[in-house]
Amino acid sequence: MFILDANKPKELANYLQKQHWLGLDETIVSLTKPGEGNMNYVLRVNTGKRTFIVKQSRGYVEKYPQVPAPANRVITEGAFYKKVSEENKVQQYMPKLIGLDEINNVIILEDLGLTNDFTVLYGMQYQLELEQLKGLVAYLNGLHNSFQKTVVDDELANMELRRLNHEHIFHYPFLEDNGFDLNTVQDGLKELALPYVKDRHLKQKIEVLGSLYLSKGKYLLHGDFYPGSWLKTETGIKIIDPEFCFYGSREFDLGVLLAHLYLTQQKGNLISGVISEYKAYSELNLEILNSFAGIEIMRRLIGLAQLPLKIDLKTKKQLLEFAYQLILNK
Repeated sequence: MFILDANKPKELANYLQKQHWLGLDETIVSLTKPGEGNMNYVLRVNTGKRTFIVKQSRGYVEKYPQVPAPANRVITEGAFYKKVSEENKVQQYMPKLIGLDEINNVIILEDLGLTNDFTVLYGMQYQLELEQLKGLVAYLNGLHNSFQKTVVDDELANMELRRLNHEHIFHYPFLEDNGFDLNTVQDGLKELALPYVKDRHLKQKIEVLGSLYLSKGKYLLHGDFYPGSWLKTETGIKIIDPEFCFYGSREFDLGVLLAHLYLTQQKGNLISGVISEYKAYSELNLEILNSFAGIEIMRRLIGLAQLPLKIDLKTKKQLLEFAYQLILNK
C-alpha cells in the first residue's frame, strides 16, 4: 500500500504518475502542509506549474494516533465531492475533486490557494462578517435543499465514522471516569463538568439525541460544520472536510454552526442571521436544533475534542449552563 509521506517526494511523484495525476514532464518542486488538519494526512503539491492537494486517511485519527478510525473515510469524502459536483450552489463553495484511489485511500483535490481557516475565532479577537455568515448559510441551503431523498436508503450512510463521532459527541464527554483529566486543560474544569456528567436526566436526553444522530434521514449533511472546516479565500468563504457527511436531520448541521457562534461569542446579528438566511428555518424542529447546539457546546468544553478557546473558567461555566438549558429546552 502506498503511504503518503512529505519526506519522500520521489515516491509520491512515482505514485501520482502511475495514477495519471501528474504528467510525465512534471516534477514535485515542494511539499507543504496546507493547514492543521485533525483527521487525515494532507499535503499541498507544487509542481512549479500548478498546485493541488493530496489527502490520505489511515486507520487512526492523524492528530490523535491512539484513536482508531475507519481507514477508508477519505473515500466517503470523495463520494461526497462527486455528489455535490452536480449542483453549482454547493460546488462553488468547495474544492473540486481531481482523483480518487480506493485501494490506497487517497483523494486529490483542487488547491484553493493560500488560505486561513476560521479557528482564529477561538482567540475571541475576531468577529465573522455578516457576508461570511451568509455564505455559510447559503452553502447549507444549497446542500440540504438540493440533496434530499424521498426514500431513505444507505447511500453515504457513513456508519463507521458516525459511530466514532457519536462516541465523542454523545457518550465520552458524559462519562464520570473517561480517563481524561479536564484539569490538564484548565484548572477547575473537571469540577465544573461534574454536575453535568452526574445529571441522569441530561444524559437520558443526550442518549435520545445520539440515537437520532445515528438514524437515517433525508437531507445530505456536511456533518462537521465548524470553523475548522471553513476557509477564508480570495474568492470568498469555502467549505472543506466533509468526511463526516451523511443523510440525516438538517438540524444537526445548523446546531453545530450555532454552537460555534455561541462558543466564540459572535454578535447577536449573526445568530439572527442564521435564522433569517436559512430558507427552511420555519420547517425545523427547534427543540432538536437547540439540543444539538447545546450538546456541541458541551462536548467542546468537557470532551476530548478541545478547541483553542481563549476564555476563562467563569465564561465556560456560563456556556455550560446555557448549553444545559438548550438541551433540556428550558
